[in-house]
Amino acid sequence: MDNYAIFRTPQTINYGRNSLEKLGNEAALSGKKALIISDKIMDTLGYVNSCRNYLSKENVENVVYLGVESEPTDKYVTEALELLKAEQCDFVISLGGGSCIDTAKAIAVLATNGGYIGDYMRGNKIAKEAAIPHIAIPTTAGTGSEATDVTVITNTSNDVKMMIKQPAFMPTVAIVDPLLTITSPQSVTAATGIDALSHAIEAYISRLSHPMTDMAALSGMKLIVNNLLKAYEDGENLDAREAMSLGALQAGMAFTNASVCLVHGMSRPIGALFHVPHGYSNAMLLPAVLEFSKDSSIDRLADLGRIFSPEANSKTNKEAAEIAVSSVRDLCLQLNIPNLSGFGIEKQPFESVVSKMANDALASGSPGNNPKVPTKLEIEELYHICFNYDFSTDNKVR
Repeated sequence: MDNYAIFRTPQTINYGRNSLEKLGNEAALSGKKALIISDKIMDTLGYVNSCRNYLSKENVENVVYLGVESEPTDKYVTEALELLKAEQCDFVISLGGGSCIDTAKAIAVLATNGGYIGDYMRGNKIAKEAAIPHIAIPTTAGTGSEATDVTVITNTSNDVKMMIKQPAFMPTVAIVDPLLTITSPQSVTAATGIDALSHAIEAYISRLSHPMTDMAALSGMKLIVNNLLKAYEDGENLDAREAMSLGALQAGMAFTNASVCLVHGMSRPIGALFHVPHGYSNAMLLPAVLEFSKDSSIDRLADLGRIFSPEANSKTNKEAAEIAVSSVRDLCLQLNIPNLSGFGIEKQPFESVVSKMANDALASGSPGNNPKVPTKLEIEELYHICFNYDFSTDNKVR
């Protein structure tokens, strides 16, 4: 690495079982009136009401926006920002998965810096003013968005997922309570868990990694590898849920400072065009991309292989790297991850946009951080491979 590196985190992280009880105290330090960004599922589960009760105990007023559905879009950002201004809210609280948190990040920045969220893509507009306070409360163990300065918002006019990264988008406070993840269905546990694993792996093999990110990425990988299947098979396993929450948090801290790579670059266009949940699209790509990248990241992937299999300690780095790739593939199989075709994407519509997706992936910048930087043709080939990818066999990628 270069001699200079940066490691950014939220100002405060509340972590552990029942840490949601700290919301009132954190909110009182942030302002007198909050806008809660969440969704209808969180409201039905009673989580929104729990947050409102904690706020009321500290005499913090609040209003709620429940319009977030699936992947975050500029439409949600516009609607929620208008509500924040109309209600004269001082700060924002996000409660839910990455979609709710990313929406709140955009609102917090636009509230003080103005403009359209797409203006900030690729640094075309820099947020010079501090964002309003943002308290992020994840209810899944996956995105790590509570600890990143990245927001991904879909532009509904052109179906492009805008990946925006600036320090101003970092939440002020993160409250990571693993008890909130217990209600996650198996499919969500699997998709968000592989998303977190993708974050940790890509942060570790990224060309921008450094000792601080390596520390968080390695710890995150260990926690996720050893507990994802347990949480998937038994959602009531609190120890596994807690380990997954911590692993996702650490993975988030790692990738926001080391960046993600080819998996995420290719994943975003799939989500934008075919509305595949982000965790699933990462999982559909991860084994094939690791195989593609393997020869350029033997030593790093060997470390992952030894996390999966203690027997790999007696293997060469090349052999341990092979174990890493096959173990990730096996894990996706155990988690019932579908390939693109199995998800329901039709072949002809998919093939008609492969070139566009490859261009969009390259434009995001993430593939440039990959150990092996791909050409457009190589990305297109990977898309074709992943369409009918078989998680039960060795799919050779060259």
